[in-house]
Amino acid sequence: MDVKLVEARQDHVAFLAWVMLTAFRSHLERGMWDFFVGGTDDEGLRFLEALAVTETRHWGHYSNFIVAEVDGKPGSALCGYFDADCGGPAFVRGVTEASRAIGRTEEDNRAGWQRADSIAHCHIERAEGAWIVENVATLPELRRRGLVDHLLSEILERGRRRGAAVAEIGVFIGNDPAQRAYEKAGFVVVGEKCHPDFEAVYKCPGARLLRRSL
Repeated sequence: MDVKLVEARQDHVAFLAWVMLTAFRSHLERGMWDFFVGGTDDEGLRFLEALAVTETRHWGHYSNFIVAEVDGKPGSALCGYFDADCGGPAFVRGVTEASRAIGRTEEDNRAGWQRADSIAHCHIERAEGAWIVENVATLPELRRRGLVDHLLSEILERGRRRGAAVAEIGVFIGNDPAQRAYEKAGFVVVGEKCHPDFEAVYKCPGARLLRRSL
């Protein structure tokens, strides 16, 4: 198995759309993007492809990702970013741009957030200036091959080079394999938040935040 870690390129965008859809599903039947977009998987992937290539750089933009190519094909990926640069307002602008690109209306988006926004109840306050690792997913046939270990090592080094003192990553409660992988990389649980509204929609008690020093 020939593994190469590369900066994400525009020709990876279809794969990165799958990564984002899969990462937010985690071990759940449906994730945030399923509720926000609605409809079929193809419709969700179409939106996420548009989201990955917006003019605005946000946490779902392809330029924040590292891809593990296996025998020349993308097999696993994740992203890293600072919230001050790519979170909040930048993300909202990105969603607006992507929606316009595929013909979603403001009404579509309002309805989508109403379906999905109970996820906000499980937000845990982040450390100031933390390097955030997000959107971690591997093709099913390539799991348990160490790809995420290699990607985590590289994305953490990227955070160090950019001056971060700590890194953070979130996990939905019950996704034990993901939590074990992050703990293996030096992360420890620093917070947990549950909410009945989130559990009613996502069928999961809540989320945990893990942190490690860089």
